[in-house]
Amino acid sequence: MAQADPTSTMEATLAELPLGDGWRCKMTHPGTGKARKCYLWAYARDDRPFGGSAPFLVAFRFEDSRAGDCVANHLDGYNGIVQVDGYNGYNSIAPKGAANGGAVLAGCWAHLRRKFYDLHVSDALPVATATVEMMKALWRIEDDIRGRAHELRAKARQQNSAKVVADLFKLWETTLPRISGKSKLAVAIRYALKRREAFEVFLHNGLAEIDSNVVERAIRPQTITRKNSLFAGSDGGGRTWATIATVLQTCKMNDVDPAARLTQTLERLANGWPISKLEDLMPWNFKAYGAS
Repeated sequence: MAQADPTSTMEATLAELPLGDGWRCKMTHPGTGKARKCYLWAYARDDRPFGGSAPFLVAFRFEDSRAGDCVANHLDGYNGIVQVDGYNGYNSIAPKGAANGGAVLAGCWAHLRRKFYDLHVSDALPVATATVEMMKALWRIEDDIRGRAHELRAKARQQNSAKVVADLFKLWETTLPRISGKSKLAVAIRYALKRREAFEVFLHNGLAEIDSNVVERAIRPQTITRKNSLFAGSDGGGRTWATIATVLQTCKMNDVDPAARLTQTLERLANGWPISKLEDLMPWNFKAYGAS
């Protein structure tokens, strides 16, 4: 699904869907009667925040592994921005010192904020509370620049967000030596410091978002399947599951009725729709019968 395009932005997540008892997908193991862990990887694109016109889409991939090799295979040849959480598996597509650059990993500030917010709520730690309060300014700035050209977004972030980010890292750097290295606060701070480069990408690149909430919203409907499904019956079933999820959620992202679009597409294919016009069948080009 990936094309080499340095001006594109994609958000990715490893979706361990909440089926059965855990946040993961299960598949029956042939001949054993048992189920094993499998995973849905999700990749979403939404260029509206920086005024882009590329179609909105989400793609799910079914795998029996959460290894970085999966990401490398999914995004082979892609060299744009990938907005991700802190899972180390994504490092395979952005190796340090790579000659050809590879993809650019942008950190998700929402994931980072969550770590400090939990400590703010549960333990009322002053540093965690200060972090949460300081981060509010970042999202206020994002509200003001959403939908503007990426050059203007980068300029506004340099003028307004950069100091907030610098103050946050200064707070964490001065706090870490004064607390127990085994504390939850230390874990949260090390998470931030270790990924500083990725968390600062959005400051100088207006194509990047501050968080990966687009893909998080895309996978949320999949969690409903825990009420209707226990597992995939095979590798083929898992891939079909991913394909159906891709079609349904991409339709929704484009404000298209999935049932209407699928019906129209199948009718057109059955009537010999020309292969040269397949692009017209994509969800973002859907027009209901009778629509102008």
